[in-house]
Amino acid sequence: MTSSTSTETLASGAVAKDPRRWLALAVIASSQLMVILDASIVNIALPSAQRDLGISDADRQWVVTAYTLAFGGLLLLGGRIADYAGRKRTLLIGLGGFAFASALGGFAGNAEMLFAARALQGAFAALLAPAALALITVTFTEPRERAKAFSVVGGIAGGGAAIGLVVGGVLTEYASWRWCLGVNVPVAIIVILAAIPIVKESKALGSTKYDIPGAILSTVGLVSLVYGFTEAAKPDVGWGAPSTIAFLVGAGVLLVGFVLWEQRTSNPLLPLRIALDRNRGGSYLVFLLVGAGLFAMFLFLTFYLQVVLQYSPLRASAALLPFSAGIIVGAGLMSQLMPKLGPKPLMVAGLAMATIGMLWLTQIDVGTSYATHVLPSQVVMSLGLAAVFVPASSTALVGIDPHDAGVGSALLNTTQQIGGSLGTALLNTLYAGAVTSYLAAHAGLAPKVAQVDALIHGYRVAFFWGAVFIAVALLVAIILINAKKDDIPANPQAVAAAA
Repeated sequence: MTSSTSTETLASGAVAKDPRRWLALAVIASSQLMVILDASIVNIALPSAQRDLGISDADRQWVVTAYTLAFGGLLLLGGRIADYAGRKRTLLIGLGGFAFASALGGFAGNAEMLFAARALQGAFAALLAPAALALITVTFTEPRERAKAFSVVGGIAGGGAAIGLVVGGVLTEYASWRWCLGVNVPVAIIVILAAIPIVKESKALGSTKYDIPGAILSTVGLVSLVYGFTEAAKPDVGWGAPSTIAFLVGAGVLLVGFVLWEQRTSNPLLPLRIALDRNRGGSYLVFLLVGAGLFAMFLFLTFYLQVVLQYSPLRASAALLPFSAGIIVGAGLMSQLMPKLGPKPLMVAGLAMATIGMLWLTQIDVGTSYATHVLPSQVVMSLGLAAVFVPASSTALVGIDPHDAGVGSALLNTTQQIGGSLGTALLNTLYAGAVTSYLAAHAGLAPKVAQVDALIHGYRVAFFWGAVFIAVALLVAIILINAKKDDIPANPQAVAAAA
């Protein structure tokens, strides 16, 4: 894609470097950090928000899925809007909208307002994130500098989740869960004020058509699917209720309609040729399934630590830090191993480790020791998932046309977000059903004892099915991934963002 104003062309034909490009990187990376922090901050705050707003167990997953559905469902469209409307302009709109939505969530007086604010956050994040990556690409024109810039962004992505856990714990414990959303407002304002003079505008040339019908069909279809899962989780509704069936059938019709539309439109949101290659399609399926298990793991482990083990928000956030640390350490190690071993052996071994780590969590109990169950399971899972994320990010680009590389890379994030949405909704439904069934079968127990035991049983069920999702991802990797180490792009991050 061609930049219109981000660089200056000299008489000799060379492209002059932006003298403030590293300052621009700091500004752009700060906007990315805000989006990454938001997910882990809100997870820690969720138990407190649920109590404060009286959110039911069946509906609490909307705090997560409203965001991830909007983000994942609109991400590809957001990338096209950034390219055609102007990447700097889109970044500024995304930052301003994200700040407004965060403030709205911080002032939420009921569950519905919080869910709406989270969906709005996700929609503006879908503008902000691809605009930021595209700006890095056009700001850094030399491959070596571009690779260094993307390594900075990668480090922020790895460390941002850990920072979010700590910040979320501190704010929830010493201020309020509302500040976990409100903190985005001053950060966004500072980044906007810095971006206006420092970041240069750029646009793509050529066709500026948007696939609005595709975006509507896919997003509404996914929302309908999640709503069907939510209805099934309610004790007085269930899987066989007409409302549940209607939402699930409606989701199927809309998603099939999306695929049919993408086949016939001239400017598809998702060119199907990208996903139909076995290595690329396998990578997207792996990310979808891992996202389904991983997002739910964080949700239920957070509640287990704070509700059952009675950890404070700050202590719970510290208890989850080993997972982020394992991802960071593991990613560095896997980056060194992949050129030697190739992607498939790492992915297979990593998914096997992640499955074992998730199954480890099914052994938790009221008196479980953190050191013998929660800590080792996080370490095994995080190192395993690092062995998945690094090679899968590369196999998603194997054999891809340069024109499609940006969409191919963005689709990884999209599938992980959508997988997280669907997995969280479905596992929360299975959790709620397990708790209800346990209470009905153990009516003779003391109410307080039965309630705690029922929660433990529900968490075990959720962790088991999370392990099933990851085990299916393992089968997908074994069957579909056949790329060799020589097939991997030399610099997949830069290639993907450059398209």
